[in-house]
Amino acid sequence: MDWTWFDWAVAIAGLALITMLSRSFFMIPQQEMPLPHWLRRGLKYAPLAALTAVIAPEILMSHGHIIGTWQDARLPAVLCASGYFFWRRGILGTISVGMAVYLPLHILRGW
Repeated sequence: MDWTWFDWAVAIAGLALITMLSRSFFMIPQQEMPLPHWLRRGLKYAPLAALTAVIAPEILMSHGHIIGTWQDARLPAVLCASGYFFWRRGILGTISVGMAVYLPLHILRGW
């Protein structure tokens, strides 16, 4: 099917409308909506779950498959970065240590 400019315009406008409504839905009520305790408690873990869902495949998979060897620069980088984070609790240092381990292994060793 060949799309015309009108088809594209309708698709974009529809997606923009759906996005606007879904993102502003929480602002429609005049007063704060009460949340059940179980939902409020579950929402505390949502950012951690989302971060894990994004980072874990990047660390453990390569080209859609589980890493089959220990000679992958990401694994020692994650271990060192995690160790630094639990030692010092600093985000910038964690990123720096992880990249300081990852880059030489990836570029010089070809991992």
